Amino acid sequence: MQRTTLKKISDIKTFIERWERIKALRQDILTAIELLEMEADADLHTEVVQLLTDVTQRIKSFELNHLLGAPQDLCSAILTINSGAGGTESMDWAAMLYRMYQRWGEKNKAKVSVLDYQSGEEAGIKSVTMSIVGEYAYGKLKTEVGVHRLVRISPFDTNKRRHTSFASVFVYPDIEDEIDVVINDSDLRVDTFRSSGAGGQHVNTTDSAIRITHLPTGIVVQCQNERSQHKNKATAMKVLKAALFEAEEKKRQAERDEINSQKTDIGWGSQIRSYVLHPYQMVKDHRTEHETSQVNAVLDGDLDPFIEASLSHSASNR
Repeated sequence: MQRTTLKKISDIKTFIERWERIKALRQDILTAIELLEMEADADLHTEVVQLLTDVTQRIKSFELNHLLGAPQDLCSAILTINSGAGGTESMDWAAMLYRMYQRWGEKNKAKVSVLDYQSGEEAGIKSVTMSIVGEYAYGKLKTEVGVHRLVRISPFDTNKRRHTSFASVFVYPDIEDEIDVVINDSDLRVDTFRSSGAGGQHVNTTDSAIRITHLPTGIVVQCQNERSQHKNKATAMKVLKAALFEAEEKKRQAERDEINSQKTDIGWGSQIRSYVLHPYQMVKDHRTEHETSQVNAVLDGDLDPFIEASLSHSASNR
């Protein structure tokens, strides 16, 4: 309880400090403009332009964070990518999305680590679960939940034909320890197996990887990132706790609203966003109609315009 209170106090202080900084910059700009009206000064003019750029960015960030009002929006995120039907094509697309979210994390100064990685037979990945630790990581990345579609000339097709690939993304809040989620040992089935992903010489030598099935809900999580079976189990339990919390949130939302939950919406053919590399270049979000021709920038982690459009769209609907 004390930890929760201290965190709330810290969040409020951060909020106030950001707002006070914006107010201070505004006053500096007004003062500088008054001086410019009395006498032209090239250096002061340059300074005002820089101050305007700074305050505009701060206001934009402040407004974006204001749209993130749910209690779990401040949390870090656990993001899972699964390749769809289509074999190597979809697995390669899942790997591209994996890199995209890694780069987004780097751009947002978040700590990104892999919890579970299932590589494809020939290329790409079957699935990956990653931890993205950073302020508002879940609040922003929850807008990425759904099916992502790629259209391109296949690098795996000797006839250079155009292919369409699908991969699904789901995001859980990395909930704090003080959030109470009761998990009974009798509801769990714990399986061990040998690690199969990247990780050095220790993989495939011991049954250190862990798979946990929550029998009442059918939720399955696994971790093979650590050498220690104990550490892998602890991480898997953390992911399971987050998944159960999210499932409960979805259940409550369904009771309040007849609209299907995000998990129901995740199905092939119901893509939220399309990435077209051929015959033209375009990324388009089908929920907000936001689009850009800067495909390479998006795949390199420039997702904030799509995130902002989605959050604004959701706020307008509410």
